Amino acid sequence: MSTALLLIDAQQSFRARPYWTETDAPAFLERSNALLAGCAERGIPIVRIFHTDGPREAANAFAPESGLIRPIDGLAPYDAAVTVEKHRHSALVGTGLGVWLHQNGIRRLMIAGIRTEQCCETTARHASDEGWEVDYITEATLTFDMKTPAGDTLSAAQIRERTETVLAGRFARIVTVDEALARAVAAA
Repeated sequence: MSTALLLIDAQQSFRARPYWTETDAPAFLERSNALLAGCAERGIPIVRIFHTDGPREAANAFAPESGLIRPIDGLAPYDAAVTVEKHRHSALVGTGLGVWLHQNGIRRLMIAGIRTEQCCETTARHASDEGWEVDYITEATLTFDMKTPAGDTLSAAQIRERTETVLAGRFARIVTVDEALARAVAAA
């Protein structure tokens, strides 16, 4: 199989963050679960990526000591081909993931997870620069409203649209879950 899914930071840690909201979580979980099921049915390897950083103490939601470095509640169980722990925004920095992908003949990456504009987008850009073809599955990413430097609110929908705009045609192909799965089968 020449395609792999990178499921980035779909972890319980985010539910402990002050910006967490359930607003878009049900749709994210539904689309992510459809993507996971589709990959499993087609034999597409799934890479589970967890983000850890900060002080190693239970009060830090991104520390193993918190007990929150695990799949986010509502995500269907799945068999990961490999699990990677990252400490930077890109899943390709300091993790050995690039080596694993090359050793397994992966030429296309499907990217999904949390946060749309942060670790998912950064990994997509990095992967593209390293030569992988990238399918960015925005409907299987999740983000949250943010304050701009000017103090305005940028909605999660606006952030998703901005991410698609800057990635499309340069770093990734923007696709739905169904399109990503069809492209993976066609590339096999």
